[in-house]
Amino acid sequence: MKNPVRTAGATWPAALLSLLAGSAIAQTPVAPAAVADSRDPAASGYPTRPLRWIVPYAPGGGADTVTRVVGQKLAESWAQPVVIDNRPGAAGIVGADVAAKARPDGYTILMAATPHAVNVSLYNQLPFDLTRDFTAVTLVASFPNILVLHPSVPVTSIKELVALAKSRPGQLNFASNGNGTSPHLAMELFKSMAGISMMHVPYKASSQAFTDLLGGQVSLMFPNLPSALPHVKSRKLKALAVTGIRRSPAAPDIPTMAEDGVPGYAADTWNGVLVPAGTPRAIVLRLNSELVKIVNMPDMKQRLLTLGAETIGNTPEEFSAYLKAEITKWALVIKNAGIRVD
Repeated sequence: MKNPVRTAGATWPAALLSLLAGSAIAQTPVAPAAVADSRDPAASGYPTRPLRWIVPYAPGGGADTVTRVVGQKLAESWAQPVVIDNRPGAAGIVGADVAAKARPDGYTILMAATPHAVNVSLYNQLPFDLTRDFTAVTLVASFPNILVLHPSVPVTSIKELVALAKSRPGQLNFASNGNGTSPHLAMELFKSMAGISMMHVPYKASSQAFTDLLGGQVSLMFPNLPSALPHVKSRKLKALAVTGIRRSPAAPDIPTMAEDGVPGYAADTWNGVLVPAGTPRAIVLRLNSELVKIVNMPDMKQRLLTLGAETIGNTPEEFSAYLKAEITKWALVIKNAGIRVD
């Protein structure tokens, strides 16, 4: 690649480091976007009827849980029901397509997630354009992934893991719950930035991947933090680092990838709210103001922290810029790794 940047003995593409810096989530609360003028007819009295919040994943997952927790508080605040509509399928594409085609009146919102930014590059043709057919409202929360290893792998730090991988190119193998998933892409980003080679072993479900990782059939994995912590605490797996730009309050003793040898690394899994393009600006701002207020409530922060999530709450413009940076970042990773969907 052109214009490499050398850091701590490793060679990483300058373009990738620049993209990582641009897509890093701001972890400090920001001021909410300006509240819509109450005289604006579009926002007057909004909402006057129930809202439909589409979750493009099955019930019980991270995005669904965050949506239900925040949705309950939103319903209480606005004295209007918030109906959670689970529309799983095709890595979030099915539900997002339903939302993209909904009336842009503020009564249908989408809980988007990292796969939506990834799908832009994984699929040749999507039934919607993520940046053209949606308007960003706010980034709600982020979940770090965590690099865990089977205890038999003889390393205790990222630097030692990089050295081991370089001494055994292609011999270490890593698990994921499928091509193009968050654990897969987090590892491909690590490989690219560290200049190492490892073998990918994709599974159909994270439970299957964990079974083989715990049994030593595969060496390492980048699962989400909440699912991995019990195995780390029981010492069935070793934890090396988390993928966020700062340490997770849920695991403060575990360093970040950047701290432990991969400067600039960031690969959070996130959830954010989108509405159909054409939704009146006044309603977008009304939604933004209320959601930012909710996610920054102390009890909400603590509630989501127990789920392994950190609340964000930023402006529509900040979320829009972040979403575009995520699309570009993962496009480069996918291209360099030659990833294809099954």
